[in-house]
Amino acid sequence: MIITEIIEKKRYGHVLKPEEIDFMINGLVNGEVADYQMTSFMMAICCRGMNEAETAALTKAMIDSGDTVDLSDVPGIKVDKHSTGGVGDTTTLVVAPLVAACGGTVAKMSGRGLAHSGGTLDKLESIPGVCVEQPLERFKQIVRDIGLCVIGQSADLDPADKKMYALRDVSGTVKSIPLIASSRNRCNRS
Repeated sequence: MIITEIIEKKRYGHVLKPEEIDFMINGLVNGEVADYQMTSFMMAICCRGMNEAETAALTKAMIDSGDTVDLSDVPGIKVDKHSTGGVGDTTTLVVAPLVAACGGTVAKMSGRGLAHSGGTLDKLESIPGVCVEQPLERFKQIVRDIGLCVIGQSADLDPADKKMYALRDVSGTVKSIPLIASSRNRCNRS
């Protein structure tokens, strides 16, 4: 496959095949797709959108780009939420602790700053002693112990999203619904 042909195909509003989306995401992670090419691809997505099947394929490709977290050994019904962000960030920082306090189990992956506001991880790290970089077993243990833990992407856990999230911040593609929907969906909540 040829990177520029995939970018052009989306730029002209055509539907991408799952193999083309996989090619772009795998290429980003392994260094075959440059940041500027991924930024062009994301801008084409932002301008032309993606249908439901394309968005699902993008989500799957991003999940498959790294490790996932199996939460089947964590008791209870596991929940997460995904918002479009905002200045106050009231969803994760307020709602997640409330859900945990009511007995829910919140295993959350959040991101760094997008656009003009700091991200959830940036806000949490401003609290002395808070560390959002946890080994996966420690993350799961914290969820078991208190019902809530928030972590971020890493080189192993969702590397495609980590790279794309940073590129979205500087490319004007923050508000793209397919890019929002496919971002940070990496926990198996069985």
